[in-house]
Amino acid sequence: MLVKDIMTTGVITISPFASLREAMQKMRESSVKALIVERMDPHDAWGILTYTNILRTIVAEEGDIDLINVYDVSIKPVISVNREMDVRHVAKLMLNHSVRRLVVLHNDELVGLVTRNNIVRPVLEMAGE
Repeated sequence: MLVKDIMTTGVITISPFASLREAMQKMRESSVKALIVERMDPHDAWGILTYTNILRTIVAEEGDIDLINVYDVSIKPVISVNREMDVRHVAKLMLNHSVRRLVVLHNDELVGLVTRNNIVRPVLEMAGE
């Protein structure tokens, strides 16, 4: 089974220059726990912003969510995989790096997101074969 068979498409992106308040509103409106941070130019890396990143910032730095930009809090560069990669390799990558989400690229363009939840069922099915 390949990443393209299980990934989530239609991911929600956000500008690196958006405020944390804007990011939180976008997450709430879209019912997602993570946003993909857009590249600033074609040679830039993709990033990711999660609720955990936001909470750490608010608690640790007692930051004003209107003054802190997404770029300052997001994880960038994010670990990415090709949509043609085998799910078993993705699962191992996630475990080795202790991450829950990976950006999916095709020809260096964003095409989706793969999460631990996306791979649990297929991996369990493969183990049962």
